[in-house]
Amino acid sequence: MYLALLVIFLQCSGVYTQERVFTFNSVEIRAKPSVKVKNGAPMSIICHADISKSANFHLQHNITIFKDGKLVYMIVSDKGVARYEVPIARSSDTGEYECTVKADGKTKSSNLLQVWVTGMTKPILTAEKREVLEGEVVKLHCELPEEVPPLLFLFRKIKVNSTPKEKYVFEAHRNFSTAEFSVEEGDNILQFDCFGKRYVKHINIELESSEPSNRTLVTVKEPFIKPSLIIKSTSNITEGDRIEFECSTVVARMRDIEIILQKNKTILNSVRDEKLLKYSAVATLEDSGEYLCKVEQGRASKTTKLNVVVAELFPKPILSASMSKLDENKELTLSCSISGFQKANFSILRRNSNGDILLKNSRNLTMRVNVNDTGSYMCKAEVKRIAKESKPVRISVYAPVSKPTLSVVNGLPEVVLGKPLRLICRLMMGTPPITFTFYKGNEVKKVVINDTYATFLDENIRQNDKRGYKCDARNNHSSGVKTSNILNITVIVPIQNVSLGSIPYGEVEDGSETVFLCSVEEGSWPIHFKIFKTTDHDTLLYEKTESTDRIVWHKETMSRQDTGTYYCMVSNRAKVNVKSHPITINVILASWQKGVIAAFVLILIAGAITLTAWWFLCKKKKAKGSSMEMSRSALATNSTNEKLARQHNDGDYYSGSGYIEDGENHMKSTDENKGPDLESAEVEYTEVEVSTLDPHRAPVQKGTETVYSEIRKANNDSTENRHSRIQGHPDAT
Repeated sequence: MYLALLVIFLQCSGVYTQERVFTFNSVEIRAKPSVKVKNGAPMSIICHADISKSANFHLQHNITIFKDGKLVYMIVSDKGVARYEVPIARSSDTGEYECTVKADGKTKSSNLLQVWVTGMTKPILTAEKREVLEGEVVKLHCELPEEVPPLLFLFRKIKVNSTPKEKYVFEAHRNFSTAEFSVEEGDNILQFDCFGKRYVKHINIELESSEPSNRTLVTVKEPFIKPSLIIKSTSNITEGDRIEFECSTVVARMRDIEIILQKNKTILNSVRDEKLLKYSAVATLEDSGEYLCKVEQGRASKTTKLNVVVAELFPKPILSASMSKLDENKELTLSCSISGFQKANFSILRRNSNGDILLKNSRNLTMRVNVNDTGSYMCKAEVKRIAKESKPVRISVYAPVSKPTLSVVNGLPEVVLGKPLRLICRLMMGTPPITFTFYKGNEVKKVVINDTYATFLDENIRQNDKRGYKCDARNNHSSGVKTSNILNITVIVPIQNVSLGSIPYGEVEDGSETVFLCSVEEGSWPIHFKIFKTTDHDTLLYEKTESTDRIVWHKETMSRQDTGTYYCMVSNRAKVNVKSHPITINVILASWQKGVIAAFVLILIAGAITLTAWWFLCKKKKAKGSSMEMSRSALATNSTNEKLARQHNDGDYYSGSGYIEDGENHMKSTDENKGPDLESAEVEYTEVEVSTLDPHRAPVQKGTETVYSEIRKANNDSTENRHSRIQGHPDAT
């Protein structure tokens, strides 16, 4: 019964499970009235899920709507439709919408829907003041109601017949912003407005702008009038006349007002908290130009310009010299003049870094000059307290050049072949600039203009070049050219191809003499030779300086310690060490030393042979004596055994004891007479026959037993060849 109920329950469960099967066909999202909505209009975002079911059963739907990835609406319903209502669409509602539907563990999302709300809320602009003074600032406040940041605000200052001035302000966290505009000179009636902008994600649209705000009018009042700049003198101004300037204005309030007079950005005079500025000076030609009067109060400022022309009273004087370049101790005449003008106070001066030096209050000056009078001279003319200076005139006084000295920069008149030669030409006296000319032989090599010396680098040095060097010097002195002495240069040839040899070569007998020869193929004398021996370090053995291309060194006695590698190091004034190829010398024994060693070796061999022979004889004698003792011991043992056998069988046999005894006595005597050489003699084995009687047969039966005994060899031939044989009674045969 229970089993039947269980089967029915399972079948019912399977049927119930099969009846709740469903699947999402699609999830769609759409916007009403369309994906493009005008700002302020209503908008709806609708999400619809298309679901197929196996039967008509109740299914809960969890529907969520997202904008730009953020949740904006969520509902749980048994229907597959959700509607997100936006009563008043704003630009902040522009974005990508998506909906997701969840039901009984299954989830399905729609595609993205791009919605664009065109336009923005009209901004509202307010000004802090509707009436301001020049120099003050206008503070503005612009707000975008119902818009969501981030927002970009644009403020504009609008003047009649002028391009508007703009200011951008970005607001990341609020929907309003403020800005300030300064009121400048010339601003009378100003208008202001603002715009709101925001970035939106839409095709071909990146920045969306609102319509302009209400336009706000601001009236500007002048804190003071534009200043007036006048000259209180005749209309024609000439050098020497006194010129007076007046700059004035009318102000609403006197506090913090300042008047400034300028010329070429240079302030000539200024006053504070006053309405009038005065400035006067003696007019000069340099006073011609544009003058500027500026009135400032706070941020407000106004300017007035005036152009002034000053007529020339007299031209600049001209200074002339009898000569601009002359020898020392010659006369120089300077004259100052003014074209078309004779009545003036003249003076002649010399320029100096610490101030001009007055030479004479006159239009003419004559003097005998020296080198120290070289410099710039000018003259000054003064009329009606107007002084003018002439252009400076350069006067050069020359002392004659001395005889130049030519030398090598490094000091010695020599050069290494292949290296450049640097020469210097010096002067002890002479007024610069001086022209130096270098010669090699009669050929001009270089021309240099300098003060007291000049250098020349000759990079084409040859070994057999015999031409000498010289230089000459000249300046603007009338004495002309001075020439140095001829400098002859020694060309030093570097060392090349050094070789080292020895006699004898390779092997040298101990105690003999060895001759070393070090030579060079090419090189200037004198030459410094060094001979080294190389072991774990280089050891200098011999050195010598010679005016030749080779040296010979005799080493009288060579020893075994002189074995090693030798090389030669050579140098000259080229200061380059050149090393030869190394040679190896092996010091061997002399002939007499070899003979002594051979004799000593032969003596050692003979002694060794003698000792070996003596040891061998001693060993042989010792071995012989030991062999005889063992043989005698074996014979005595066999004889005793025969006697015991006869007594036991009551037989009457001949034992041959007397022979054995003789043998024993003989062997004893032999042992007694053996010397020490027999103790070490070799061991020899000898066969011994022993006859025994069979107790169960007649005495004629014969048996043979072999007994081995050790018999040591002796020097006696009879002892070495002896064999002891013991036989039975003759009757036994």
